[in-house]
Amino acid sequence: MQLYAITHRRIFPDREALLACVAAWAAGGVDYIQVREKDLAPDELASLTREIVCVVRQAGGHTRVLLNGPAGMALSCQCDGVHLPSGLAANALEHVRRTWAGTGRPPVISISCHSTMEMERAREAGATLALFAPVFEKQTAEDRIPGQGLKMLAQACRAAASMPVFALGGVTGQNAGECIEAGASGIAAIRLFASGEWRQLKPIY
Repeated sequence: MQLYAITHRRIFPDREALLACVAAWAAGGVDYIQVREKDLAPDELASLTREIVCVVRQAGGHTRVLLNGPAGMALSCQCDGVHLPSGLAANALEHVRRTWAGTGRPPVISISCHSTMEMERAREAGATLALFAPVFEKQTAEDRIPGQGLKMLAQACRAAASMPVFALGGVTGQNAGECIEAGASGIAAIRLFASGEWRQLKPIY
């Protein structure tokens, strides 16, 4: 099972606590960390991203950092790639690849998908991996979001073919195994990783 942690600084008491958690993810073998702090001003986002990249590199593992933000900023912060929202045309992915041209290292491109059609488009456009969401029902501060279920996750995984799919949305230590059985390569989450519950998954799957 591959692990994909997504940041949400507001659930931590301060920046130091977030960075300590990021260090634990990297040291513990989390495969991907997505910096997802959309409400930050560009300079603040770049500053935080650089700190996260530094912490991850110091851990010396294989963890890759992806920025949910502009490709140029991701590259300047020495990220391994970017995460893109759903519904983007293939030229958005090509823009990321052009941004990385000449670096000698192709970018990791993660993309959100909410349907089999979006999954097929992501695969055809050459995305590295995809997050399929929401799999399970989740409660936000504003609303209750129904999950699409394991059957839809399985269909999305088939549509992805060899492209890795990560299950996102309401994933817990109790249902993570069901996502893998449905065909997902791994799981993605915010609170599962922030709480430390992810540590129980790595030795099992």
